Formats: sequence, structure tokens, C-alpha cells
Amino acid sequence: MTATEQPTTAIDQDKLMGFVFRAVDEVGATLNTALVVMGERLGLYRALADAGPLTPAELAERTGNAERYIREWLNAQAAGRYIDYDPDSGRFTLPAEHAVALTDEASAAYLPGFFQIALGTVLDSPRIADAARTGQGVGWHDHNADVFNGCERFFRTMYNAHLLADWLPALDGVVAKLERGASVADVGCGHGASTILMAKAFPASTFVGSDYHEGSIITARQRAAEAGVGDRVRFEVAAASTYSGSGYDLVTMFDCLHDMGDPAGAARHVHQSLSADGTWMIVEPAAGDRVEDNLNPVGRAYYSFSTLLCTPASLSQEVGLALGAQAGEARIRDVVTMAGLSRFRRASETPFNLVFEARP
Repeated sequence: MTATEQPTTAIDQDKLMGFVFRAVDEVGATLNTALVVMGERLGLYRALADAGPLTPAELAERTGNAERYIREWLNAQAAGRYIDYDPDSGRFTLPAEHAVALTDEASAAYLPGFFQIALGTVLDSPRIADAARTGQGVGWHDHNADVFNGCERFFRTMYNAHLLADWLPALDGVVAKLERGASVADVGCGHGASTILMAKAFPASTFVGSDYHEGSIITARQRAAEAGVGDRVRFEVAAASTYSGSGYDLVTMFDCLHDMGDPAGAARHVHQSLSADGTWMIVEPAAGDRVEDNLNPVGRAYYSFSTLLCTPASLSQEVGLALGAQAGEARIRDVVTMAGLSRFRRASETPFNLVFEARP
């Protein structure tokens, strides 16, 4: 064997074919992302949840859609085990547990927003591949509406389930302040779901939501007016390092610190804007500090979103630190403590989130 020749590696054919069939399953799952969004938009899951077992023709009639499309959609959903099929009757059934996840917006398990942001992210992926060749970023504002709307719907589900019941009570003395009347800055607020939720729960407090994306702020203002909290909530277009106001009792950042180009600069601004006894609540995706800690289904989803959304967003901004969606507690702690906030702890967590408390 010459110096340039490489030893032949024996191929395990069973292992190869196992991987091929796994890849086939992955392609089906990718396509199913679009089918879930389609099913929600056409009212198919809701009709199945309300009516029980239906044939394709019955579901098409109930929802006002073309039967031939509905038949193929049902077959795909049955093959993916999202719905059950009875070959004797030719009817399809949405299991009650799946109906909760696919139709109940009040449930913490509600998933259509997750699929919507995934679909929008995949649609924009060619731009990310181009950016990866040069190292340039792609700003959050450059994405499509499914990314914005899916993001709000996915995270709003978790906020509804945990923000008032678990996360705020886990912070030292914060709920009592909010009940008496506190000033709150919700930084990186997007469409304002978190801001409005807090404002409705604590009518004695005032809130300022900020986001660098003007389109999101326009939506947030509309949502606040519809929710009847416009007199106590103000939204502004501002970066995390320049939002207005000072002496805040509470500053919140929901799933956005890792997206910032300069999280250290944002942390310094938070420190300056807090009252002497103020609190900074940071909600970040659940992650361990080592790669091997995150090699699981949740980590896989977050690393994928990080590749296609979070890292490009950070790289599009000044500094471009690109913490990534799986930054982990140690890196978040470093960002916070280097800004001069001396007290930092993990206050709460869910399978999808880590909640940190930082104080001067």
C-alpha cells in the first residue's frame, strides 16, 4: 500500500440500510411539518376532534375541502400515527390525547405553532446556506411570516402554562411587587404575548415592551389594544442595549438573549436600567453546558433552530457573539456576571426552558 492509499473500510450492510430507512422516516417527518400546518389551517384536526371517526368524504364535506386532497392527507397522517385508521369502516379517528396537542390552544402541549415556525424556518433555509458560505448573518426581520407567527404561538403556549404559575413565583419577592405596582421592561418582546399576559395579571403595574423588529411592535400594539391593557402597556422599537427607561423593578427577556449580537452589551444596559433592588428574569432554551448533554430530541430541535434562526440572527448584528440556542447555564452566567450583576441563580425550569434570576 502506497502512502497515498487509504485502507478499505468494511461496510456493514445492515447498518447502512438501517440508516437509509431512518432517513426515509426523516423525510416523511419533514413533509409532515407542512401537513400539520395544512391540517390546522383547513380545520381538519378540529373537525376530527369534534365529530369522531370520519371517512375522507365526510371530513371533506364537514370542512369544505376537496375530498381527493383530504384522502391523501388522512393516509399520510395515519402512516405517521398522528391519527388512527379502521380498515373495516374506512374511517379515521384523532385520538383524544393527540386532539389536545393539535387543537387545544389552552394546553401546554399545544403544538401547531411549533410546526408553523419549523415550516417557516425550512422555507428560508436556502438563504441560510448561502450565508454559511461567507459567515454573514440573516436578521430576524428578514424571515417570513410563518417564522414570526409560529414563534409567538409556540412560546405563548409555554408562557400561558408557566409564567404566572411557576416562573414569576420562583423569583424572590417579585410577585408581591407586581401586585403592589411595579415597573417592568419586557425586552425582545416580539408580538407582546408575554408583556400582555403579565399586564392582564397585574393591573397595578406598568409595562414597556421593546423589540428591534418594527413589524413585531406594530402587532404588539394591536394585541395590547385588543386585550384592553393599552393604558398600562407601551411598546417601542428599540434594541436590547438602548431600550428606554430606568429604575425598573423587573426586566424580562424571554428566549431572546442568545439571539442578540451583543448579549454582554444588553446585560450592561439591563444592569443600568434596574432599580437597586430590581430583578432580571432570563428565560432561555433548556440546555446543558456540554454538547453531549444536549444530544437528545429537545437538543436536536434547538440546535436545528439555532443553525437556521438564532445564530444567523446574532451574526447579522454588531459584535455577533452567536451564543446559540443551546448556550447553557454557564455561558449565560458569564454574560450576566461580567455585566456586574453579582447574584445569579437558576430559579425554575421545564423540559424546554431554563429560567434564571439575576440581581445587582
